[in-house]
Amino acid sequence: MPVITSIKAQKSKKRVNINLDGVFGFGLDLENFMKLQLKVNQELTQKEINEIIKKGNLQKSFDKTLRFAMVRPRSVKEVNGYFKRKEIDESLHQTIIDKLVKLELLDDIKFAKWWVDQRQAFSPKSKRILSSELRIKGIKQEIINNTLDDTEIDEVKIAKELIEKKKYKWQKYDEKIRKQKISQYLAGKGFGWNVVNDVLK
Repeated sequence: MPVITSIKAQKSKKRVNINLDGVFGFGLDLENFMKLQLKVNQELTQKEINEIIKKGNLQKSFDKTLRFAMVRPRSVKEVNGYFKRKEIDESLHQTIIDKLVKLELLDDIKFAKWWVDQRQAFSPKSKRILSSELRIKGIKQEIINNTLDDTEIDEVKIAKELIEKKKYKWQKYDEKIRKQKISQYLAGKGFGWNVVNDVLK
């Protein structure tokens, strides 16, 4: 059976390199290293080595995903996209997601509320655009509907503020053309005709 011949700390100090029979065997995070109580001259079966490597890969992948998830709230779809970009083994995906959910770092309901609140504070959008953005993020329509229903969104006010910023573009037109231009602009921003009519009045 392979024997651990040396254990050396990596530059990061958070992982160690395990040498087996005088050559590099695998890298391992300190947490698993301490739990497994690995030591020099210890014999390992190939099955044990495979299990240790699997645990190490899980922890390494989880640590990477954790940093990604802590930058800002994430949707489950965003995390799955991160897995693909970083080529994280598919067999680890659900375990990592479950751990993030347990830590309350992954919750599509909380993500949807955060997304809408951020938009309201820094870049107000119509409900239709917000709904579209959340769908792209992988949020279920039921969650989207509940979030938008629970959030006070004054679409008329938002539309008026958008028009105020752009009105110089339409000043050269007569009233009829100007209203048409404004209507088209607001429709393109996802506002319904009831909101457009209120703004035009």
